[in-house]
Amino acid sequence: MEKVAIEEVDNERNPMKVHSVRKPVSRALDTDHFAMNYFELEAGESFSGGLHRHDDQEEVFYVESGTATFEVGLDREEVAVESGELIRFPPGEFQKGYNDGEETVEGWALGAPGAMHDWDELQSRAYCPECEDERTQDVGFVEGNFELTCTECGTTQG
Repeated sequence: MEKVAIEEVDNERNPMKVHSVRKPVSRALDTDHFAMNYFELEAGESFSGGLHRHDDQEEVFYVESGTATFEVGLDREEVAVESGELIRFPPGEFQKGYNDGEETVEGWALGAPGAMHDWDELQSRAYCPECEDERTQDVGFVEGNFELTCTECGTTQG
């Protein structure tokens, strides 16, 4: 059995610095098969950064307070998730969640299976300078930084 208060969990920001508060609760509880992160998003901040998908992980977001906006799919359909609501993304579905309001969003990101991302199973959408357009990118994590590789032309950018 493990127990922790959210105030006791260390704040660990994403290397892209897209949010001020991210507390990896699953690490504090030493989970193996389940990921759980607590977030506080100020205006303009996001859960993870850009539009992305996890081919190996199902994700559920619970908005405890405020309203989060999610862009879903390659067409970026916008879905508002309000306080007390949840949204689920199956493996392989592109998504991005963020705070486009003025009120702070408090929320939880839950994922399974696994307490950590398999970087080989994560893809993002980003501009490729070689293709001169937004393309799907394989995501790597090298020396504390994200590295993107275009799945169409193979160009790598960091």
